[in-house]
Amino acid sequence: MGRLSRGIPLAGAVAGLAAGAAALADEQRRERLRRSSRVWFLTARRTLHYGLVRLRGRRASEEERARLEAQFAIRTAEDVARELGNMKGAIMKAGQMVSFVAEGLPAEAQAALATLQADVPPMAPSLAEGVVRAELGDEPDRLFLDWSPEPVAAASIGQVHRAVLPDGRLVAVKVQYPGVDRAIRSDLDNAELLYGLFSSLALKNLDVQGIVDELRERMADELDYRIEARCQQEFADRYRGHPFIRIPDVVPERSARRVLTSEWVEGMSWAEFSETATWEARQKAAEVLFRFAQGSVHRHGVFNGDPHPGNYRFHPDGSITFLDFGLVKRWTPGELETLSPILDAILDRDPKRTVVALVDAGFLAPDHGLDPDLVWEYVSGPYVPYIETEFTFTREWVGETLGRTVNINGPYAEVIRALNLPASYVLLDRVVWGVSALLGRLEASGRWGDLLAEYRKGAPPTTELGRVEAAWRARQPAGV
Repeated sequence: MGRLSRGIPLAGAVAGLAAGAAALADEQRRERLRRSSRVWFLTARRTLHYGLVRLRGRRASEEERARLEAQFAIRTAEDVARELGNMKGAIMKAGQMVSFVAEGLPAEAQAALATLQADVPPMAPSLAEGVVRAELGDEPDRLFLDWSPEPVAAASIGQVHRAVLPDGRLVAVKVQYPGVDRAIRSDLDNAELLYGLFSSLALKNLDVQGIVDELRERMADELDYRIEARCQQEFADRYRGHPFIRIPDVVPERSARRVLTSEWVEGMSWAEFSETATWEARQKAAEVLFRFAQGSVHRHGVFNGDPHPGNYRFHPDGSITFLDFGLVKRWTPGELETLSPILDAILDRDPKRTVVALVDAGFLAPDHGLDPDLVWEYVSGPYVPYIETEFTFTREWVGETLGRTVNINGPYAEVIRALNLPASYVLLDRVVWGVSALLGRLEASGRWGDLLAEYRKGAPPTTELGRVEAAWRARQPAGV
């Protein structure tokens, strides 16, 4: 009887655990259904609206058709921003990835999508504290001399709290949203619907599957803050003491899989800088952004693949702090070397050599049958700033060039169908367009070909920033 009586509570406990697990699984399924439904209804609404626009456009003049399409783009951007703005996870990240290069859209649509780069509603203080406790083994107010329960920023997969270490250092503590890993798994399935929507909206030949595959591969890394911490510290060490590039150091003893603590950084956000900066300050900031991207790609062989405005803090001395290293690409042996002959031929305005290099690198099949001049015209589009002696980036140029690049029904349709972009170069392509979009917003002017040659060919610097950086590099130990 004693054994039986002791077994009854045990059986009850097991049954209770099973019931709890089933309830949790049911709740997770309901959450996945809710998220999927929101994306599905969003795409259904916009697809129906697009069909109506196409139908009305058949009987309209060219001017009226353009007005209808612009109105559709604005309404769709507002709808997307409204729905995705509160959906943390891969879906919001997907919207962010497109929003900062959507320069071909009307200004009102761009403004709506820009809200996806702003802070999102934060999680409750108790939830954030629970993540810190689970990851670091103690309460925030015991781990930190001071802990701000309200976040100072919130984004797609985590939010940032201000805190003070026991030694008095001010730090930023990034805390991952609980459950965001489960949300992301279902989000990635819905991302194809979302990108299909963007494709119909403005980016006519958007590689939906390629971008989703990139998200699927990279989001797993972004969810593990230990990977980001290693990348961030590597960049901090590489650029330590740099005259105009700053990277905050990581605090490893207060970091874990879902918590990342690093030095606190004061500075202006992109929005604050854009509203107040002089023309001279904008030009300097543009050159710093460009030099950070090109130096990382060509000198260090490792670069941040997420060049969007939320990742920068601007300082009065013209330096910029670079944040968020969750999406980092590291060249494998031979990858960059494979690209160099292509870029050399493009910059030399040599269509035949460009085609040969594209075939050698696997971007074109040997029997492609394309006119080399047409191929060169197409692939050289993003590199016009580096071909011309002097060039001024504008939002209009970025929008028009991106529009031509992805327009499958345009004059380069046969080139687009024949070209293949290997997956390992997707992030570099994103950086090229992302940096161009940023420079376009800053209306950056300069001899960009000369600047690029510094990093690709070791050419002597032609600007004051270049000379200052060269002097800094000369003082660094060999191999840094």
